[in-house]
Amino acid sequence: MTPSPNVKITRDGAVLCVTFDRPDKKNALNRAMYMAATDALRQADGDRSIGAVVFTGSGGVFTAGNDIADFLEASAEPGEFPAFTFIKTLAACETPLVAAIEGMAIGIGATMILHCDLVYVAPATVFRLPFVDLCLVPEAASSLLFPRRIGFAKAAEFLLLGEAFGAEEAVRLGLANAVVPECELRGIAIEWAARLATKPRAAIAATRRLMRGDSQEILVRIEEEARLFAAAMRSNEARAAFAAFLGKER
Repeated sequence: MTPSPNVKITRDGAVLCVTFDRPDKKNALNRAMYMAATDALRQADGDRSIGAVVFTGSGGVFTAGNDIADFLEASAEPGEFPAFTFIKTLAACETPLVAAIEGMAIGIGATMILHCDLVYVAPATVFRLPFVDLCLVPEAASSLLFPRRIGFAKAAEFLLLGEAFGAEEAVRLGLANAVVPECELRGIAIEWAARLATKPRAAIAATRRLMRGDSQEILVRIEEEARLFAAAMRSNEARAAFAAFLGKER
C-alpha cells in the first residue's frame, strides 16, 4: 500500500476504516492521501475478509477538499492526477461504502457521497461545491449524478451557484441517511457498515450494480469532467482564483 501519515487505515472486524487525518489543514487531500485512499479501496476489493469500507475525518472535519497548493504543483506534471485515480476507483469499488461526515465537506468531500451506499452526517456538517468559483468544473461524475439524484434545480444551486447545504438538507434530498450526534457518528457508521458486511456478498454486489445503473456511463462522465478540469486548471483565470484563495488562507 502507498503510505501516508495523513490517512489512517484501521480494521474493525470486517470493516476497513479510512480516516483523513490532517487536522492542521482541515484534512485537505494531497497526492499522497489520494494514493493511500485509492490503495485502501483496492485492498478492500481484493480481500474477502473485508465486507465494507467506512470513510471519516479527524478533528471534527471530513475534508476541506483538494489541497490547492499541492494540486497546482501536480498540474505542472505529466500523467494523471492521483485525485482522478481515486475518483475512478471509488466509482468502480465493489465493496459497500459508508461515510461518516462532520464539519466541513467541501469539493470531493461532497461529491464522493454520491458513490457511497450509506451516509451519516453530524448536525453541524456543511457541504459545498465551489468548483465554478475556482474557475473549474465538477468532478466525480457529480455533473451527472447530482441532477439525477436531487433534480436539476437543486443541482444548479449547488454546482452553478456554489451554495452550501447542511445536514438536514442532505437527508431531505436523499443524499444522506440520517443526522447523528458527533459523539455517536463514527460508531453508528461502523455499526451499519458491519451489518452490510454480514450480508451475502454476491447478492450485495449484484444489488449495488443494479441500483447504480450503467457504470460505463459514470466512468465516461468522470473522464470527460477530468479532461475539462485539467484544462481549466491550466487557465489564467483558474490560477488567479487559486492565488486569491491561497492568499486568503495565509
